Amino acid sequence: MDGQSPIRELKGVGEKTQKLFAKLDIHTVGDLLTFYPKDYETFQKPVGIAQAALGEVCAVYGCVWGILGEKRVRNLHVLNVKLSDGTGEIFVTFYNMPFLKKVLKKGGFYVFRGMVQSRGANKLMEQPKLFSLDDYRKIEGQLLPRYSLTKGLTNQALLKYMRQALTFYGFLPERYSGSMLERNGLISERAALEAIHFPSGREELLQARKRLVFDEFFSFLFMMRKSKDYGRQITSEYRIQETADTVRFLEQLPFPLTEAQKRVWQEIRGDMGSPYCMNRLVQGDVGSGKTIVAVLALLMTAANGYQGALMAPTEVLALQHFETVQGYVKKYGCSFRPVLLTGSMSAGEKREAYGRIASGEANLVIGTHALIQEKVQYHSLALVVTDEQHRFGVRQRERLAQKGAQPHILVMSATPIPRTLALILYGDLQISVIDELPADRLPIKNCVVNTSYRATAYRFIAKEVEQGRQVYVICPQVEGAEDAQDGFSGEGGAPMENVVDYTEKLKSVLPSHIQVAYLHGKMRPGDKKRIMEEFASHTVDVLVSTTVVEVGINVPNATVMMVENAERFGLAQLHQLRGRVGRGEHQSYCIFVSANEKEEAMERLKILKKSNDGFFIASEDLRLRGPGELLGVRQSGEFSFQIGDIYTDAAVLQQAAREAERILAEDPDLAQEENEALRRYMEAAAENAVDFRSI
Repeated sequence: MDGQSPIRELKGVGEKTQKLFAKLDIHTVGDLLTFYPKDYETFQKPVGIAQAALGEVCAVYGCVWGILGEKRVRNLHVLNVKLSDGTGEIFVTFYNMPFLKKVLKKGGFYVFRGMVQSRGANKLMEQPKLFSLDDYRKIEGQLLPRYSLTKGLTNQALLKYMRQALTFYGFLPERYSGSMLERNGLISERAALEAIHFPSGREELLQARKRLVFDEFFSFLFMMRKSKDYGRQITSEYRIQETADTVRFLEQLPFPLTEAQKRVWQEIRGDMGSPYCMNRLVQGDVGSGKTIVAVLALLMTAANGYQGALMAPTEVLALQHFETVQGYVKKYGCSFRPVLLTGSMSAGEKREAYGRIASGEANLVIGTHALIQEKVQYHSLALVVTDEQHRFGVRQRERLAQKGAQPHILVMSATPIPRTLALILYGDLQISVIDELPADRLPIKNCVVNTSYRATAYRFIAKEVEQGRQVYVICPQVEGAEDAQDGFSGEGGAPMENVVDYTEKLKSVLPSHIQVAYLHGKMRPGDKKRIMEEFASHTVDVLVSTTVVEVGINVPNATVMMVENAERFGLAQLHQLRGRVGRGEHQSYCIFVSANEKEEAMERLKILKKSNDGFFIASEDLRLRGPGELLGVRQSGEFSFQIGDIYTDAAVLQQAAREAERILAEDPDLAQEENEALRRYMEAAAENAVDFRSI
């Protein structure tokens, strides 16, 4: 059995289970082995209620003193229970679990495990996990992995298949030389895969994760640097000079460029007018004015008689860009002749767009990945701007190059990456930074609170909506069922809010005329697009979402961002989420709600309260987080590796970069005997179309 063996070869996997695995994008045994846990739980010995510390996850073994009552608030069922163990009392609340009234017998003893909170002088738990004492003792002290599952596939079943896969998997020879493993303190791939799924302890888990993270980073960096275009200046067929069009446009804008914008615009002009292709990254916080700089570059391209393309990550954002450019044409008489091209357009609409692009009638093409599809033929594509595109890759550049001459490339990113890491990750790009916000932008007001603040937050949300504003609420997971299986809860046992249940909760506590909807990545593309459009058009007042809104939607009317379980996210990602508000003329607010009241967790989040500077926050994130932090504060966005995180794993990223540079300097073709296994691995990766710079 090897990595390409179908998942059906595992004993017990029939057609039904195969379909469930397919929903998780698991089709082969190799896919299964690299389906890493999302977090782990250590089940500590139960403590007395009196010793259960506030703000910590504890297991208590107590007697059900009584069912205090149950009620239904619209679609939300609430059950309240009182426990006692002789040392103290604790109140427990369960949501949408009415069956527990029959399970929990008065006078019965059970283990309840969850975050201990306070309400006045009373201790309480919300939505704890429930065990019999015998069941709890079976897992006490263990480090148990937990996976992102789909309905019908339990954690226990997945672990059974994982054990079988590891037992019969035919591991290839170790890809790295012994000296390379020793130099970087790495364990073998086999040991790493076994330990990531079945760790004997925390130290072994850390070693396993380090090895797998190193593999991801090394492969990405080696293949990027090995690219024939890496580090090479490519002669440009499009030497684009400034014309009066951009000067007139700047004069007509109702605001002046900041000094940072002027500096970056000068760098872009210099690149596009040189004999070589521009290959530049523009980093800047949300609201720093990256888009207007990109518009200037596209306008200069059009004024020189060439075509430009602007590629956005979502159709909604592409449409917003298109409407903005049309507004510039009407208001300022810009020389743009724009066309929109997205995947959801009808065949007829696409044919019309293809014709305008091929003839050169359209000098600006705005869209999604549809821009680089085979049917699109450009007349004179001279500039490609990718907006919020996560790793516009080597293959994408090659696709564009195949459509004609090499265009200039401008990559726009709002992800604040410290320069030390950006130089590694974007080693083939020149880097510009817009580190200044427009003078008229109102700073976002921030607060970091615990869960007891929710009622106040809901009143504030209702007040903002009554004034015509809109609100985002972010939850870390899609459905409660993700955590309800097999007795697991969130990282360290902390209760995690989910989009589906939280939406019902908000509908029950907010005035009935306030329109609440939810959005998450598991929805059908058409449904996601519809919800984003409804929020953008203000049909929806409050949008409850996962981090799928981190990029791809621009709603200047949204003034409140509330993030539940903020301790689950990295600071840089929280800053990205905060960037969804503060885009309009009204004062905006961000509420970070932490279910973990430990001092270090709250202090970490308070960095966001002190600063709205994304680059400072990214640097602090890098400084505060270390290899001891495994999961739950993982970044997403700009570099979404499968297991690696550029902040938490910055030291490993630097190790991998050094090794990639060393091998490319000493043995670029991997011809030496000690690199033979690595060469075979890289060749196999290329054959299987593993694009480490794909989007």
